[in-house]
Amino acid sequence: MSHYTIKLLCLNLWQGGKFFEKIFDFLDEVNPDILALQEVYNEKDIQLPKRLRSIDVLQKHGNYPYAYFSPALKWNVEGRILEQGNAVLTRIPQKEQHTYFYDIPYHPNYVEKIGKYEDVSRNLQHIVCEIDNVKFHIVNTHGIWGQDGEDNPARLRMSNSIVQIIKRHKNLVLCGDFNVKVNTQAIRNIEKFLQNIFKDELTTSFNMRHKDNPGYATAVVDIMLVSPDVKVIAHSCPDVDISDHYPLLATLQFQA
Repeated sequence: MSHYTIKLLCLNLWQGGKFFEKIFDFLDEVNPDILALQEVYNEKDIQLPKRLRSIDVLQKHGNYPYAYFSPALKWNVEGRILEQGNAVLTRIPQKEQHTYFYDIPYHPNYVEKIGKYEDVSRNLQHIVCEIDNVKFHIVNTHGIWGQDGEDNPARLRMSNSIVQIIKRHKNLVLCGDFNVKVNTQAIRNIEKFLQNIFKDELTTSFNMRHKDNPGYATAVVDIMLVSPDVKVIAHSCPDVDISDHYPLLATLQFQA
């Protein structure tokens, strides 16, 4: 039986990448094959700061020829109305690319309002990669925001929507900033089908160097799960100062 091994990095960039030079250093050190990212910008004007050109900057620095961007909302960034969303960058061909929204669909005229994050649309990306006759699924999301990290009706509906997508596939990894704590029913619903590879290992997934609310110190919202047929070779959550979230890093083996 043939198999294929990849190294995957999941990271909330923090407004496109506030610490790009540190991110570059980290990428050079760990050399992932796939990036699953949240809070991404996709502007093309080279006069703009790097963080607003997240995808182009990362593609060029890390040699990721394939990229899929799923805008979720718009931000007013110093007077410019820019799209922000999720992205998956790979060195492996992306054969299929899908975007699914949760409760609120994308609205091209909605601009994010500070403090009203529960009103914005959030989405899930589903990318199918194939190499050497091995097909695997990368699912990346930024979850529904709320005043806390606990269950609420919208988050439970979100988890049910995720289950409807992931339960149909083998060779699958689901990751992202779920905006909901790991010990909720919303996540337990997903764990009925997937293995949480960091389960009970993390105290928080937030980089407390940049948080002043002590509640973040015990909140794990960045999560990575795999289908039962995926072999986890290695996994880690490095304590690096590259965002207000910590990265999740895993080496995974998919079977043909």
